[in-house]
Amino acid sequence: MAKIKVTQVKSSIDRPKRQKDTLKALGLRKINHTVEKEVSPQVMGMIRKVNHLVKVEEG
Repeated sequence: MAKIKVTQVKSSIDRPKRQKDTLKALGLRKINHTVEKEVSPQVMGMIRKVNHLVKVEEG
């Protein structure tokens, strides 16, 4: 399967608990932290919910 790199670029402070939980579920802990994830509908849905806080790259 394809992989994507997800990097948190904005803070989770003053965000709804649901968005904070989504970042935690993606494995992101702090700004500029990057994780590599397999592309799946579930992961893409989580990224879509917090797309204003993260940067996504292929590879």
